[in-house]
Amino acid sequence: MGLSDGELEAIRAIERADDTDDDLEAFFADAVQARPVREVRVEPFLIARHPLTVAQVRHWLPEYEDSFAQSDSSTARCEDDLDDLLGALPFRLPSEAEWEYAARAGTTTLTFRGDGRPDEDQVLDDFADEERTAAAENAFGLAAMGSANEICADLWIPHFEDAPLDARPRTGDGPRVVRGGGGDLSPWQGCDEWLLLLSATRDEVQDFTAVRPVAPVPASDSPSTPNSGLWSSRHRSI
Repeated sequence: MGLSDGELEAIRAIERADDTDDDLEAFFADAVQARPVREVRVEPFLIARHPLTVAQVRHWLPEYEDSFAQSDSSTARCEDDLDDLLGALPFRLPSEAEWEYAARAGTTTLTFRGDGRPDEDQVLDDFADEERTAAAENAFGLAAMGSANEICADLWIPHFEDAPLDARPRTGDGPRVVRGGGGDLSPWQGCDEWLLLLSATRDEVQDFTAVRPVAPVPASDSPSTPNSGLWSSRHRSI
């Protein structure tokens, strides 16, 4: 988990190929926020196939309004109503480690697609088109990882020093972590927004956020002998 030397070199290679819009020195200076790289043991969990849509949020918050969304099948972005939604949901937020495990889908590259620069056509914000949604899935069957900034259960701490090795969230008072966000700035303005699609990119929550719920594996589905592993635990999308 974290932004590895190999990933940093892949970004340098993109920069050397003149495939960036701006100088990336600020990004490299902030890379410490996603380091040090470490091995994390992730227990089985269920995670939503994509962030909650406007229609799904209204299932729990009937009065929910979203001026950002294009349709009821678009990703819902919550602001002042986030606490109300989290209080109503029968699910929990993913820990930051669970989110990155889900985003990487077994890979160690910049995105699950590899070390190439992501394009804006990889952003997915509406899930009415099943064919397009399916095309955006990673190897775990999860769609749109990185498109919306998704809130995690963890307190924002600008590094991984002394972070738990068992995927527990770091808790406390203060802003939480968000992951992703490449679609929140669409259409891109040429400010290297593609960096927000990277599996290891992290930030602190600011104005609004999407929610991708997580739930425990039902007891009847759990293996008789737990068999979690380093970035290899069993999971399922819901």
